[in-house]
Amino acid sequence: MSYVNKDQLHCHVVENAARKLLKERGVEISDIAQIVYDMQVEFNGSLTLEDCIQSVDRVLEKREIQHAVLVGVELDKLAEQNQLSEPLQSIVASDEGLFGVDETVALGSVFGYGSIAVTTFGYLDKAKSGIIKELDTKESEKIHTFLDDLICSIAANASSRLAHRIRDRQEELREEEIEKRDSEERIG
Repeated sequence: MSYVNKDQLHCHVVENAARKLLKERGVEISDIAQIVYDMQVEFNGSLTLEDCIQSVDRVLEKREIQHAVLVGVELDKLAEQNQLSEPLQSIVASDEGLFGVDETVALGSVFGYGSIAVTTFGYLDKAKSGIIKELDTKESEKIHTFLDDLICSIAANASSRLAHRIRDRQEELREEEIEKRDSEERIG
């Protein structure tokens, strides 16, 4: 019988682990932010890459996103090590076209940011821009069956978050109210 630690992990431990995994897999926050910038700049000419980096950082504070990253990257790593049972090993290793679990995990983490995030996720999953395209190519030894879709999710969430913040500022909401709305979105 294996030992199960019943103590809860502190949220910072989980967040740091998810961020570390992204970095280990070759994904920088600025890579995701560039996708967000490209998606949102046409709607806000004063948008900066720093705004997008901040939005990605805020999205990565959300537990659902962290959990999805931990699960997805772990499955990718296990597939690289041939540690999954067949036929799952072959399906994940080849990123089988009819395998939709990778998209399902990633899509599940966009619902907290509304319909803009959902539609943006679908667009990014098809367009494969920036780091998403690099991860989706089969040219390296690494398997990114889950990771490319997770990056779509993070970028879609950050884009939606920014779109809402821009609208809040256009409506001249007080910064305290904007921050309150932002913290409520990050629950879960």
